[in-house]
Amino acid sequence: MRSKDTLLRLHRFHVEEKRRQVGDIEMMMADFRRKQDDLDQQIAYEEQKTGVSDPANFNYSMTAKSIRKRRENLLATIDDLQAQLDRANEAVAEEESELRKVELLAEKDASHRNDIKMIGRPADNTASRTKH
Repeated sequence: MRSKDTLLRLHRFHVEEKRRQVGDIEMMMADFRRKQDDLDQQIAYEEQKTGVSDPANFNYSMTAKSIRKRRENLLATIDDLQAQLDRANEAVAEEESELRKVELLAEKDASHRNDIKMIGRPADNTASRTKH
C-alpha cells in the first residue's frame, strides 16, 4: 500500500513538473514575441528616419540591418521553442496517461482489499434469526 502511494505521488509530481515546463516555455515565447514586436517598431522607425525601406539598397541603415538580424535570430529561437513546446506537451500527455494507469491500479487494488475485508467478516444473521 505504501509503495503504491509513493508511486502515485511520484507520477503526480512528474505531471506537475512537465506542466511547469510547458508554462515556462510559453512564457519565454510570449516574452520573445514582445521583443519581436519591439524590434519591428525599431526597424520601422529606422526606415522612416532614413527614408530607405529596402534592405538591398546601398543606403539602407546599418542600424536597421543590425536590428533585422537580431529579429531573425529571435524568430529562429521562437521556432526552436515551439518545437520544445510541442515535445513538452507530448510529455505531459504521456505522464498524464501513466498517472491515470497508476490511479486505476490503485483504485482496483483498494476495491480488491475492501472485497477481501467483506469476505472475512461474519455475515449478518439478523434475517435468519427466528422469534421465539
